[in-house]
Amino acid sequence: MIDTHCHLNFKAFKDDADEVIKRAHDAGVTRIINVGSQWDTSARGVSMAEEREGLYAAIALHPIHLYEQEVDEEETHFTTRAEVFDYDKYKKLALESKKVVAIGECGLDYYHFPKGENIEEVKKKQADSFQQHIDLATELNLPLIIHCREAYDDLFQILNEAVKAGKLPGRGVNHCFLGTREQAKKFLDLGFYLSFTGIITFKNASPELLEVVKETPLDKIMVETDAPYLAPHPYRGKRNEPAYVVEVANKIAELKEVDFKTASDMTTKNAEYLFTI
Repeated sequence: MIDTHCHLNFKAFKDDADEVIKRAHDAGVTRIINVGSQWDTSARGVSMAEEREGLYAAIALHPIHLYEQEVDEEETHFTTRAEVFDYDKYKKLALESKKVVAIGECGLDYYHFPKGENIEEVKKKQADSFQQHIDLATELNLPLIIHCREAYDDLFQILNEAVKAGKLPGRGVNHCFLGTREQAKKFLDLGFYLSFTGIITFKNASPELLEVVKETPLDKIMVETDAPYLAPHPYRGKRNEPAYVVEVANKIAELKEVDFKTASDMTTKNAEYLFTI
């Protein structure tokens, strides 16, 4: 299996990343995509991937890191950076390693707005940064790992224009999809995959989200942990890790009414195709 989105490059794993990777391998998760959220974690993700078999990297500047702000997320408190996306710097990082398999996570986030900032200016800054990521993914012919939170309308406008302009030949995936059935269809119509996290295993999971899983063709679905966040049932409340992606695949199988091997094999095949791994 492949955990298509986690953050072993985050501080939560600074003391035991190799043990976490071993537990993943023991659980049958033999490949992991380590996703960056700003320069330091992107560079660290590449370095970690270069040193470990089965570990890959995605690099990008997450929209919440365009401003400095306090963030509380899944019982984790942290302060974001105020960074500017350096196109040439990220391009150089990608070209230096064959382990870089995607540009991401990048996109729009209208849930975390920095206090005291003009909202329209923040939206424009996010859109401009996202456009640069699209251009970089296009130039390098890499897929895009998209983060979208409460910003689907604006995101689709940007993606529609990009696709019409012949950009994003490698397309990409909306990670941790939490949208509606209509939004899911828009992603699929544009040629993107949908990736689901442990949220679908929660006892209070949205009925519409579960319907999205049921209705999305299995050959357009991928699984992820988003570790250290969003640990699936029965590990909810604990630090998430790649081994637990098995629980997500189990839930996919249940919702799609197929056996685990079918769900595991197809989601793995999808990730192999998109990320060329």
